[in-house]
Amino acid sequence: MSASNDPGLHVAAAPDAAPPTQDGLADVEALQEQRASLDHDKKLGLDILQAADSPEDGSVIAPDQFDDKYRTSKKEIWAYYAYYIGNNGLTLFNFAPTAFQNLLSQAADSNGNLLFAGKVRSINSIVLLSNGISFAIQIVVFLVIGSFADFGQWRPNILIALSIIAWAIGFGWLGVHDASKWEAATGLYIIGLIAYQTTLTFWTAAFPGLARNTAEMKQKADELVSGSISREEYDYADTMKRSQLSNIAFYIQSVGEVFILAIIVGIMFGVNVNATTANNNWGLSVLIAFASGVWLLLSIPWFILEKRRPGQDPAPRNIIMAGLWQLYHAATQILRLKQSLIYLIGYFLLGDSLNTTVTVIATLQNTIVSYNTLQLTYLLIVGIAAQAVGIYSFWWIQQRFYLGTKTMFNVIAVAIILLDGWGMIGIWTQRFGFHNTWEVWVYQTYYGLFVCPWYSYSQIMISEVTPRGKEFLFFSLFSIIGKTSSFIGPIVSSAIIDASPSGNNSLPFYFLFGLSLLSFGLLLFFVDLAKSRKEQEVFLEEEKRRLNR
Repeated sequence: MSASNDPGLHVAAAPDAAPPTQDGLADVEALQEQRASLDHDKKLGLDILQAADSPEDGSVIAPDQFDDKYRTSKKEIWAYYAYYIGNNGLTLFNFAPTAFQNLLSQAADSNGNLLFAGKVRSINSIVLLSNGISFAIQIVVFLVIGSFADFGQWRPNILIALSIIAWAIGFGWLGVHDASKWEAATGLYIIGLIAYQTTLTFWTAAFPGLARNTAEMKQKADELVSGSISREEYDYADTMKRSQLSNIAFYIQSVGEVFILAIIVGIMFGVNVNATTANNNWGLSVLIAFASGVWLLLSIPWFILEKRRPGQDPAPRNIIMAGLWQLYHAATQILRLKQSLIYLIGYFLLGDSLNTTVTVIATLQNTIVSYNTLQLTYLLIVGIAAQAVGIYSFWWIQQRFYLGTKTMFNVIAVAIILLDGWGMIGIWTQRFGFHNTWEVWVYQTYYGLFVCPWYSYSQIMISEVTPRGKEFLFFSLFSIIGKTSSFIGPIVSSAIIDASPSGNNSLPFYFLFGLSLLSFGLLLFFVDLAKSRKEQEVFLEEEKRRLNR
């Protein structure tokens, strides 16, 4: 069975290991009773028995078990990387928002306003409100899908279905490139964000399982069983393997994205986007469709090579009821996972700040460069190149100086605070604070080097506070929280702009700076990953005992 989906597996130890504790013997007896009472081998937690069946005196508990059938191969890892190169965000996260805002600006009146959702609003306010609507819908999607994604072997089908929707939206932009179709653009933008974020979440949730099924982690498990390494050393190896897989995926994606952008530059010259407004509009739609096609082609290897590792068996419930029960159980029991809960709150606050910050700066950047597709592409090339350097540097420094995940995460949080501080200065002066062309070039470089690693390390932190076997559930829960924050932040920022007599688009930075500072303080002083690992072990042991009743 798969290491990634079995909570708290036991490994038989070498004969000369230390004698078991009374608690350890009680656990073994409970597991043996479970085998006697069950008439099938698929009930949740049964695989633990197969690892702990008749252990000799001196058994050592290891967190993971390994089945050669589900061993992570190099081809599978590279297929995993390839999907991320395709799902790089150029389609529905980068250029679709630009195309949307571009059509809004052309459809707006002389004051830059449009009637939207029953009220005359500014363009920036409409973009932020649309973001909020999209993220609110995402909450419902994650509640429905994420709750039962840890069951059975059909989970890859979720990603396949969501990817097909995303590609359809990407190609759909070919029919929307005129200001008169701004309402259709609104729909494509909202649904496109949902498709992009959900595909990214369910792709990301697979990496702990990939890391824990590698040959390297099998070797570490054997060393733990033989007494060659301590549990702390095993946990550190586990952390570093997950960190390696996540960071290298992000690095390779960044390098691949630079090459894709270089091709896009050629396409933009072919479309002659600088000739007329209509050409520029068409160029944006062509760009989105081209990137969607690249995403489609690069997804195929992952869909073929991903090993369908078994999840939990929903019996005796059907998969829908089991998923809803697990969601309810996790929501009611997370108070026992105090460190997970604290990180959840911090993730909510900092994610809110960062997501809204990026949206606010993007609207300011689009205005500064007048929605010029070619210049926006050049800016992205600089940003993505800086992103590749940034993520590789963070990973290299972490390895070189044996730094923990939280240390790297804290550095990124400080970078986000500084970014919001710079934007806040722009409230009082037009000299700088995201008002000039040179600033957007500096922003892309800074964002890539110091802020983009958030998208890797925040996910690694989620895996640090997630009990084994609950990856899809917890990643969905964190995504729900992340989307809730993304729903609240843009709507608050939109309200701030609308309430301002001057309509100052920089005013949300007041709110964002304070939010970043608050969340950093919470994460810095109250999140302890060592305590979290202990809480997870207790949580899984209590769950096993409850299932055995």
